[in-house]
Formats: sequence, structure tokens, C-alpha cells
Amino acid sequence: MQITTEILGSHPQLSRAITDLDISTSWIRGEEGLIGFGIYKEATFTGPKRFSDASAWWRRELSSLTIRNNVHGVGTGPIAFLSFGFTDEAQSRVLIPSIIIGQRNGKSWITWIGDAGQPTIGEMSEAPSQQLSLQWNPGSISNDEWKNRVATAVAKIKSGEFEKVVLARDISAYSDREISARGLISKLVADYPSTWVFLVSHLLGATPELLVRLSKSLVTSRVLAGTIRRTGDEDRDLALAASLAKSSKDLEEHEYAVRSVADALSPFCSSTNVPESPFVLHLANVMHLATDVTGVVNESASPVDLFTLIAALHPSAAVCGTPTNVARDVIAEIEGMDRNRYAGPVGWIDARGDGEVGIALRCGELSSDAKSVRLFAGCGIVAGSDPDAELAESQAKLLPMRTALETL
Repeated sequence: MQITTEILGSHPQLSRAITDLDISTSWIRGEEGLIGFGIYKEATFTGPKRFSDASAWWRRELSSLTIRNNVHGVGTGPIAFLSFGFTDEAQSRVLIPSIIIGQRNGKSWITWIGDAGQPTIGEMSEAPSQQLSLQWNPGSISNDEWKNRVATAVAKIKSGEFEKVVLARDISAYSDREISARGLISKLVADYPSTWVFLVSHLLGATPELLVRLSKSLVTSRVLAGTIRRTGDEDRDLALAASLAKSSKDLEEHEYAVRSVADALSPFCSSTNVPESPFVLHLANVMHLATDVTGVVNESASPVDLFTLIAALHPSAAVCGTPTNVARDVIAEIEGMDRNRYAGPVGWIDARGDGEVGIALRCGELSSDAKSVRLFAGCGIVAGSDPDAELAESQAKLLPMRTALETL
């Protein structure tokens, strides 16, 4: 099968670009990224070898394509979008769209599969506002029961069983009509331009956390751990940011997460760089302690691809805990819900092996009929955690998706 990539004469707004196919995938940050239409191939994977199995499937698909790439560069040519389950048992998805539009550094391009000429691309017209009638329902467990489980985790930590665990919760909503994935993407892109807005197989959201970027031999991972809610008052938020940067509880949580990422990358890198202290990342609704860990892939070692790095990094302390194996068992014991693909790796890879993969946070999963959605949020629990404060933090993390749904 032939796959062609060419420069686009115009520069469409990615979240509003349309073809005669349904939107199937997205990875957008600000004015740059990728958006896919239709499905050429899709595969599912489960089990402990799901990352290597997905890598082998992608290599086989590439070998079956005749590639004509007149653009070159990262993110051009054939692209596979990835969405992995949090656990081995959850179903992971890899999808190749029929058409992909990309935009980076002022350049726009289109990739399509098939022998026909370049597909027609247009801009989505403004639709009349028609708010959804949403019925919100409790999640897998009640707020009070979730706080009890946070308290249980804190007691276990104080007894010395482990250092940190991430506990997640969910809520769900039912709609009187179909929920527009395209509309949600447009809202999230507009409201959260510094996040990566993703869609893969009905899972969509705006994640602030980059699990791994591989560009040639340079590896980058953005670690977020430690959160405080914004008030909307600039002076107050600056004071809160300063308190977050000095919070022993949040700094402790952040240190665990950074250490887990640096340790996971070190076997594959000839050098790594870990900043001595985090910076405060300001988002529209919350602020996070953030650290960018970087490294250079060791070319003399056995071949390392993006899937290898994902397998080594997932799950990090930021979404699981420390020690990882103990925290994973605690999650299974006391969390009380099935995460599915929430907090799993999500992103894309190109034919050269370059790509970006985030962690599926601030997200929701649409039902197959698009009339219901399940939203997720999680909090890092350490010895100094307070159940009421953690519940408030989880509610702040649900806001991006909840607000987007309520203002469609």
C-alpha cells in the first residue's frame, strides 16, 4: 500500500480541520501536533509483552507500505497512535489513521494512505451552541469511601510498608445526545494550550505529563508530582506557587517520581541530566512541581526504540508509587476501580522511531455510542497526605474534562 506525505499549502487550525472521514486520533499542543482521520489499521494487545508485541506489529506494518515522503522530519510519513493499558491485563490499542495532518514550526503537511490524490481538507464551521443535558453519577466508590482508602494508604506508609502510592477515582456522565470528540478536543486545545491534547480509540484528554519523547537519540521525560489548585487571583496564585515549591510533602512526592524516571532511563543512556530542583508549571486550573529529565541514548548498547523506553518507564512513581511493585499491589488491593487505559502511556511514533508519549491523565473514555463518558483523576499519597485535601485535589484534576463537557 502506498503512503504519501506532502506539504499543505494552507495552515489549518488542527483541532478544526475536517475531511469526509471522522476524526480518529489527535496529539496537539498549542498550534502544533498531529490529527488523524479514519482508520487504516488497528490492533489490540494485552499481557506483559504488549509493548514489544506492539513494536513488532508496527515494524511489520511499515514493511508493507511504499512510503513517498516529500517533507521529512519528525512526525511526517506514516504514524501509529498508541494508547496502552495501565496494567498488563487491560486492553492496549495501536491505530494507524487513513489521513494525518501535521503542523510544526510553521510548516503543515498531510499524509494519506492509498493511490488517490491528496484528500480535500477544510475548516470546521462554527456550530450553534447546544449544551448537553448531562446526568452525573458517582464513580466506582463514593467520596467518603475514597477518603477512607486514602487514610488506609497513609497508615500503611507510616508503618513502613512503602513510601508512596497513587490512588485514582472516577466519575461518569450520561448525555441525552452524542458527545462530540471533535468539540471536546477544540475546547481542551483552547483552554489548556500547554498540555498535550490526545484522542486514541475513544480515550481523550489534556495531559500535562510527557512520559518520554525520543528525537533522534535525545530522550526527554517531564515529571509532574506535587499539585496545588489555582484560585484565579494572580497575587494569591503566586503565593501558592511559592508555598508549593517549599512544601515538604509535595517535594517528597516529587523526589520519588523524578528518581523513578532517572533510574529507569539510566540503563539506556550514555548520559542523563536531572535538574537539582523542580520548577512550578502553571496550568489553567492547577499548578504542579515539574522536572524535565533528559538523556542521550547509548548507541553502543542493544537497539533501543520508543517502545523499549515506554516499557522501562511505565508505570512511574508519578502514577503508581514507590517502590513500584509494592505500590502496584496496593493499588490493586485498595483503589477499588479498573483504570483501563487511564494513567497508561498515550502518544505516537513515526517510521524513524521518533515520537512523543504522554501519560493519559486529565482524561475520559467515551462509550462506543458516545453518549456516556467516564472521567478519571488520581493523587499521590505520601505520609503527610490528608484525605480531605487529596479529594479536593482530585476534584481539581477532574475539572478540565468536566468543564469541557459542560460547555460544549
